[in-house]
Amino acid sequence: MQPLHGVKILDFSTLLPGPMCTLLLADAGADVIKIERPEGDDMRAYAPKLGEDSVNFSLLNRGKKSIIANLKDPLTREKIEALIREADVIVEQFRPGVMDRLGLGFEQVHVLNPKLVYCSITGFGQTGPYSQIAAHDMNYQAKTGMVGLGAGADGAPQVPPVLVADLAAGAYPAVMNILLGLRQRDLTGEGCHLDVSMADNLFPLMYWGLGHGWAANLWPKAGDELLTGGSPRYQIYQTSDLKYLSAAPLEDKFWKRFLELIGAPELIDLEQPTLVKASIARIIAAHPAAHWTTLFEGQDVCVAEIVTLEQATQDKHFQERGVFKRQLKTSSGKVLSALPTPLCSPFLSPDTMATSPSLGQHTDDLL
Repeated sequence: MQPLHGVKILDFSTLLPGPMCTLLLADAGADVIKIERPEGDDMRAYAPKLGEDSVNFSLLNRGKKSIIANLKDPLTREKIEALIREADVIVEQFRPGVMDRLGLGFEQVHVLNPKLVYCSITGFGQTGPYSQIAAHDMNYQAKTGMVGLGAGADGAPQVPPVLVADLAAGAYPAVMNILLGLRQRDLTGEGCHLDVSMADNLFPLMYWGLGHGWAANLWPKAGDELLTGGSPRYQIYQTSDLKYLSAAPLEDKFWKRFLELIGAPELIDLEQPTLVKASIARIIAAHPAAHWTTLFEGQDVCVAEIVTLEQATQDKHFQERGVFKRQLKTSSGKVLSALPTPLCSPFLSPDTMATSPSLGQHTDDLL
């Protein structure tokens, strides 16, 4: 039996943070009911399409049920309230106050179901001067200093390639707090309101920068620090065939072996990072990537060639581990690899095929 078997979740969220959160919970056995407006989750219309819906929607909403509900309609809301009385968890990601105006805020539904764990995912939290500001992932990273740490060689910040706020600071903390909320309910019999702020949750990911700033007033700068490009031990080097190596021999034993293998042991005691970086860059640039990967194979030097996402999905290591072995069937019958989630195998269903719902597929059954 999966750990969340029998847990019923009402998912009022759209797009990414909430749906990723409830995807993880569904993978662990929860019964997730996605409540969509009549026109459906905006993500359904994204490109590329895979049948009726976008591939993004299908990847994020497999294994869930879908019902259509106009939350402004009193009759429909009464039917939703009947579901709330039976639910264990609500996940929503509207701006603060929206669910209250719909009559579905925490205080209102707590009267219907005092044991309900109510999770609100927002950009800046339920309170504070920014709570009503419209923003997206990059904006949260910008306001918390994260984008500022990722400047390129010209000193200009780069567009982040990963939706860190939505996922690492939104969906994942929501899952963690929902599980804690359910555990606390086991002990007290009472539900709770979880205020998950994506901006707040970005700060723990920059723990080292906060520590340097608080302890020694050494607030980190882009390109100058150990992990932002300031060290030759944590650096990207270009090869002669215009490919790139990620070199991270941070510890002395790795650093020493790395320099021995590239034929530059004299650099080990040189205390001029800029000069060392330039020297290593010239050495790496003299040979193609294949030369270096062959040279470093089997060596403890913490070097890896930078590959594309497509190449990574075909890598023998991830194939052997079965990272992409689970499959997804869309509502149109198309089959593709399912999005991997970070749940360990003991918590997953033995059924390796899941289906994403068509819009309103379960409305008649559930309402």
